Amino acid sequence: MQNNSDILQIKNLSKYFGGLAAVSKCSLKIKKGSITGIIGPNGSGKTTLFNLIAGNLKASDGQVIFNNKDITNVPSYELFSKGLLRTFQIAHEFTNLTVLENLMMVPGDQSGEKLMTALLKPRIVKKEEELIRNKAYEVIEFLNLKHLANELAGNLSGGQKKLLELGRTMMVDAKIVLLDEVGAGVNRTLLKDIGTAILRLNKEKGYTFCMIEHDMDFISRMCDPVIVMAEGSVLFEGTPDEVKRNEKVIESYLGRGSNNRDGKN
Repeated sequence: MQNNSDILQIKNLSKYFGGLAAVSKCSLKIKKGSITGIIGPNGSGKTTLFNLIAGNLKASDGQVIFNNKDITNVPSYELFSKGLLRTFQIAHEFTNLTVLENLMMVPGDQSGEKLMTALLKPRIVKKEEELIRNKAYEVIEFLNLKHLANELAGNLSGGQKKLLELGRTMMVDAKIVLLDEVGAGVNRTLLKDIGTAILRLNKEKGYTFCMIEHDMDFISRMCDPVIVMAEGSVLFEGTPDEVKRNEKVIESYLGRGSNNRDGKN
């Protein structure tokens, strides 16, 4: 039975590709309002786990429970509307739209998308669009991207694109956000800005985050608890300091270099 403080619970989740188990009987819990880190060596199943949770892959076995409801194998577009969102290691922006337009594209079921409403009720469409634009400007202000509001998203740096992805999660009622290597390819200054934005969203707006990262300094700053994966399942869970001291973790992961950032999984 799920504890009311657990927003997400993974029960014996498995994913097989042929005879290979990418995720194997994995079980873990994410507490509401937490920033949980997931680390592990390359090939330990971290991104596959995210894909299973977010509905991008179908599980071979096991369950995903979100807000006390079984969402196993529910497609990603349905989970998006329920408030379960994810970002990707490589940002997915609309390159030929501005930062502002990218954000305004996010909310679903906009009146202007329906031909008859657009033709017969233009005032409703205009009012809704104005509300969405105002929301987008609030997000831009929050993320300190005001100077880039009218810049094409394709012209942004890697770190700025990651901030834009984070901004897209703010355009809807996000309950939990899965961050897949938000720091990959990002310079230290922008990574600090991204971290600050995540911490503010967590503290000021109650966002729950679960992040995959290889940068232990970033994980230590951001996360508690930290979950260590190996061979498709959970090896250890604890505070960042406990993780760094655990012999099994040192042997399987940290001993190979805690600053490994090649991004393979």
